Amino acid sequence: MTILDFLLVVVAAVCGALGQMIVGVSMGGCVTSAIVGFLGALIGMWIGRTLGLPEPLAVHTGGQTFPVVWSVIGSAVLVAVLSFFARRRVWRDD
Repeated sequence: MTILDFLLVVVAAVCGALGQMIVGVSMGGCVTSAIVGFLGALIGMWIGRTLGLPEPLAVHTGGQTFPVVWSVIGSAVLVAVLSFFARRRVWRDD
C-alpha cells in the first residue's frame, strides 16, 4: 500500500463519516467509515449516472479517481437505509 492508496482510504473514511453525520447515526469506527465511504461511492455514482448528473468534485490520486460528493450522498443513503432496517423495535404492553 502506497501513500496515495492510504490517502484514498482516508478520503473514503471522511466521506463515510460525513454521510453518517448527515443521517445522525454512527455505525462504527474509522474502518467502518471507510467501508461506508467506498460503498457510498458506488451507490452515489450509480445514482448520478441514472440521473445523468456530472461529478462536481473528484479526488485524483495515483491514477484513480474518487467521487467525493457522490460518496457522501451515497453514504448518507446507505446509512439511512441500514439504520431504518436495523432500528430496535421496543414493544410495550400497556
